[in-house]
Amino acid sequence: MKFNKQTIQTSLIAFVIAFSISFFFTSCESDPSKKIKEENVVSTKDRLNNASDFPEIKFEKVSHDFGEIQEGVLAETVFTFTNVGKSDLIISNASGSCGCTVPDYPKDTPIKPGEGGTINVKFDSSNRPGLQRKAVTLITNTAKGKQILNIKSIVIPKS
Repeated sequence: MKFNKQTIQTSLIAFVIAFSISFFFTSCESDPSKKIKEENVVSTKDRLNNASDFPEIKFEKVSHDFGEIQEGVLAETVFTFTNVGKSDLIISNASGSCGCTVPDYPKDTPIKPGEGGTINVKFDSSNRPGLQRKAVTLITNTAKGKQILNIKSIVIPKS
């Protein structure tokens, strides 16, 4: 059987049209709203309706400036907080934006409404000359779900 250029082009066009039509019909049937589980909708509605019952974390400060420090210094600061919400506050995780920033926190310890605690943050300035901005991210059971604390410093290089 011999194929000429026109036969190949006609076959190719027919294939592209058939593929496009079948793709259109099959993709239109995949309605994303059908993938939402009803139990997740109910859970979200309950959470939103009870938003006022969540714990709320309030810090005395959310940022700290160490100012100028010499390279190699281990700088430390303390972030003091209070649970001003209506239920127990739990901080399930705290992580620094890099290995040079290490938080110490009350992990998975329920903090009653009206009570407080501290987040101790250590910043190792070794091999970090110049302006440094670092963050500590807290994962909590508050309505927001997380809190970010910031530190900054100008690290003076070793001579």
